[in-house]
Amino acid sequence: MNWQTTASATLENEHVMLRPVREDDRESIRALARDSHIWRYFVFRVSSEEEFENFFNAMLSDQATGTRAVFIVVDKASGQIAGSMSFGNMVEKEARLEIGWSWLGEAFRGKGINRWAKYLLMRHAFEVLGVLRVEFKTDVLNLQARAGLRNIGAKEEGVLRSFNFMPDGRRRDAVFYSVLADEWPQVSHSLQHNAKVSHRPEVQ
Repeated sequence: MNWQTTASATLENEHVMLRPVREDDRESIRALARDSHIWRYFVFRVSSEEEFENFFNAMLSDQATGTRAVFIVVDKASGQIAGSMSFGNMVEKEARLEIGWSWLGEAFRGKGINRWAKYLLMRHAFEVLGVLRVEFKTDVLNLQARAGLRNIGAKEEGVLRSFNFMPDGRRRDAVFYSVLADEWPQVSHSLQHNAKVSHRPEVQ
């Protein structure tokens, strides 16, 4: 089997469950997506009904075609959908992929959900898919996301200047982070044993 058939799966522990997106998630995601704070550093905006429909339809389409493995994040404490994360930029022949498109609704930030979701995604990537490199990127201005990536054990690699346009016309400098396969055992141990529910930054 290849990544297109194995990247999407249901991943869970006692704290969170991640499962592939489906059509009946539309209204729950719509309610969460009304929080404009989520989209401040995204390369797109979800500020109207049309933009939301385009956004959610892209989630379904990317999932169906294998362009991304789009996960819905469920908070087990409440049983509610908390947000979404994805595997993308999957280059199987180079054994690397990106974890991104990550966001959580306002009520679910600062509760450790991001940390556990990223743990499950990395565990699946390294231990099931056989990935050698997991990468992350964010806006260099997004200090909250950068702190969150450091907290999950990702190493900062550098800044690609003037990487892409933002919706307001600004050119974004993108900062890259990664975790490598030989680092995963230590990162995994740290995530499992130091995952105190605190007010640590959440990656958005």
